[in-house]
Amino acid sequence: MQSHKTSVRLLYWLTLASGMLECLFFSGVVFGYASLVFVLKEDGYFSHLCFNGPDNNGTTVEDCSRQDEKFALVFTIASFLNNFMIVFCGFLFDRFGTMVTRLLAICLYTTGTLLVTFSNATLSMLLYPALPCIAVGGILLLMTNVQVGNLFAARRSTIITLYSGAFDSSSSVFLIIKVLHEQGISLRSSFLVLSLCSIMHVVRTFILMPRTRIPYPVPQCYTYGLKCGKSNSHNMEQRARDEARPVSTESSCRMNTSKDETELSSPGKVPSFRSCVLSWFFMCHLLWLSIMQLRHYLFIGTLNPMLTRLAKNDANLVSRYTNAFAMTQLCGVLCAPWNGLILDRHKGKPLAPGETEQEADLRSSLPSLFLTALQCLLFSLCASIPCLPLQYFTFILQVINRSFIYGGNAAFINIVFPACHFGKLYGFVMSTSAVITLLQFPCFALVKGPLGGDPFYVDLVLTLITLAVFIHPLYVFIHCKKSAHLRRNRHSVTFDVKVPDESK
Repeated sequence: MQSHKTSVRLLYWLTLASGMLECLFFSGVVFGYASLVFVLKEDGYFSHLCFNGPDNNGTTVEDCSRQDEKFALVFTIASFLNNFMIVFCGFLFDRFGTMVTRLLAICLYTTGTLLVTFSNATLSMLLYPALPCIAVGGILLLMTNVQVGNLFAARRSTIITLYSGAFDSSSSVFLIIKVLHEQGISLRSSFLVLSLCSIMHVVRTFILMPRTRIPYPVPQCYTYGLKCGKSNSHNMEQRARDEARPVSTESSCRMNTSKDETELSSPGKVPSFRSCVLSWFFMCHLLWLSIMQLRHYLFIGTLNPMLTRLAKNDANLVSRYTNAFAMTQLCGVLCAPWNGLILDRHKGKPLAPGETEQEADLRSSLPSLFLTALQCLLFSLCASIPCLPLQYFTFILQVINRSFIYGGNAAFINIVFPACHFGKLYGFVMSTSAVITLLQFPCFALVKGPLGGDPFYVDLVLTLITLAVFIHPLYVFIHCKKSAHLRRNRHSVTFDVKVPDESK
C-alpha cells in the first residue's frame, strides 16, 4: 500500500513538472511576437509594402508604416482568437474532457508551426492563419494544465499561478529563435523543431494526463494515464471518476457558491451557468480583465514601431531593447508564484467563527486583485512616457503585471464559481474580453494615421480607462465586509441565546 502511494505521488510530481515545461516552452510563445517581427522584417515579410518617401524635413526615407500595420493586424487576429475561441474550447473541455481537448490543441499548434515553416516573403499571408493556430493551441494546453493544481490541494492557487507565469515566460521562445536567426539558423528550421516537439505533447497526453478531468478534492490514491498494469489502472481511474462525479458537479458547485448572491445560490440546487455569468462578481471580473488585457496587447503589438520611433530608426538599438523585453518575459515564471502565495496565505490557518473555506479564499483574493490593478496603472503610466531608457522599467512592470493577471484570473474563477462550470466560465470571460481587445487595431490605425505616429494621446486615454479596474477589488472588499458583518451578527445572536440557557 505504501509503495502504491509513493508511485501515485511520483505520478503527480511528474505531471506537475512536465506540465511546467510544456507551459514554459510552448503555450504562450505568440506573446513574444515583438522578437518574431524583428526576424520577419529581416526575412522580407510584407516588405513589398515599404516605399521611399519624404519625411518632415524633406529627406527621402523608407516608409514601412503599411508593413507595420500588417504585422499589427496579424497579432490582433491571433490575440483575439487566442481568447475568443476559448469559450468553445471550454465547453469542449467540460463535455469531452482532457484528452480530446489536448489532441485538438496539438493539432492546431502543429498546423500553425508548420504554416510558418513553409512560409516566406512571397507567402507572407500564411502568417494570418499560422499565428492564430499557435495562439489557440497554446492557450488550450494551458487550460488542460490548470487542473493539475487539484492534485496539490494545499498549494492549488500557487500551482495555477505558477503555470500562468510559465505561460508568460514562454514568449521568450521567440527571442531564442531571434538569437538563433542572428547566428545563421533559419526561421524554417526553428519552427520545424517546434513542430516535431508535438510528439512529446501527444506522449504526455496519454501517459501523464487523465482521460476526463482531475476532480477536486482528489479521491484517495487517485491515478490516471497508461500503466504496466493497464486493467488495474483503468479500473482505479474509472472508480475515482465515479467517486468524484458528485464532487465535480453538485457538491463542488455548492462549495464554490457565493452565499450572499442570490444568482449563485439556491438551496439544494446547482447554480446554473447563466446565473454565474449574470452575477456581479463575473461582471466586475470581466471589466477588470478586459481593460488590462487591452492595455497589454496594444503594448506588445505596437512595441516594435514604438521602439523604432524612440530609437530614431537605429536598428541595433531596437534589437537591444527587443532582446531586453524578451529577456524580462523569462521572469514571468518567477513573478507568478508570488500571486499564488498571496492567494494561499490563509491555508492551514484557523478560519474565523462561522467563516467557510470559500469565503476565506475570496477574502484572500482581495490583495491580489488590488495589487494587479495597481501594477497595471503604473505600467500604463510608464508606457505613456516617451523616454527610451524608461522602457526598461516598463518591461519589468509589464511582465510582473501580466503574470499576476492570468494567474489571478484562473484562480479567482476557481475560487468564486462552481468547479463544474470552470471550463465554460474561463472560456467565456476570455472570449468576451477578446472582443474588447479588438480595439487595439483601431488604436494602432489612429496612431499611424491622424496622430502621425505619436501614441501619447492614445496612451493617456488608456491610462485613464485603467482606473476602472479598481472597481473589481472594491466590490470584493465591500462583499467581504458585508459577509463579516453578517457572521458577527449571527455569532452575537447565538451567544445571546446560549448564555441564559447556561445560567439556568
